[in-house]
Amino acid sequence: MSNNTATPQAGAAGAPDYAAIKQRQQAGWASGDFAVIGVTLQPVGESLAEAADIRANEDVIDIAAGNGNATLAAARRFARVVSTDYVPALLDKGRARAEADGLAVTFRVADAEALPFADASFDAALSTFGVMFTPDHRRAAGEMLRVLRPGGRIGMANWTPDGFIGQLFKTIGKYVPPPAGVVSPARWGEEAYVRDLFGQAAEQVHSQRKVFNFRYASAHHWVQVFRDYYGPVHKAFAALDTAGAEALEQELFALLERLNTAGAHSLVVPGEYLEVIIDKRRG
Repeated sequence: MSNNTATPQAGAAGAPDYAAIKQRQQAGWASGDFAVIGVTLQPVGESLAEAADIRANEDVIDIAAGNGNATLAAARRFARVVSTDYVPALLDKGRARAEADGLAVTFRVADAEALPFADASFDAALSTFGVMFTPDHRRAAGEMLRVLRPGGRIGMANWTPDGFIGQLFKTIGKYVPPPAGVVSPARWGEEAYVRDLFGQAAEQVHSQRKVFNFRYASAHHWVQVFRDYYGPVHKAFAALDTAGAEALEQELFALLERLNTAGAHSLVVPGEYLEVIIDKRRG
């Protein structure tokens, strides 16, 4: 899911045109090849599956699954997993990974804001850096709750506003503003905001700040990979003229070097995220 780079027309009463935003987002995520980056994030899926206490024979949905990190983690724990995303090419990558590992998973194209499943269909709902990028946060949270059985668990990994990816989107936003009226996806990385989204439907909310280390050869290597394959960065560079692209590139180099913990001969950038587990009320 992507921080959109084009400003759509407002809908009724000046509200954001979520349909237009979503259409641009979908094109953005399909424009690169997120799977190249997504596969490096597999440890986050494994951590989330443990935190959510995924068990054998449970029905689990991975929402906005990308190439399937949480999907594979849940399937390795012998759950019955449905992997969903609105970019078919990403589901194809997840399917290939599951087949290579001999894991039985159902894959289904689906919009996180309009899931094609009956109420109370799943014991657990997972999302790693996925649902947070939906334009209508409350609708997405409502859908997660709706398809979950009473007493079920929601597990999410969300980038924080002040962490590396939050800073990355702030940097991009200086050059290519996000859609007007849409709340930043990084708000999902704030526990108070998540508590507000799920409200009284949540019996308990447990959160923990964690770090995923982005490990690349250099700042230049990171920028090249993300420019080629990560939809939001790919689309941002494509929207800029030569001077704008060069300026953005230099700002990204500076951000990466400032956060690099590996010294001069490699790149390790800690990316803070919030791991959240929400228990849905039973009644």
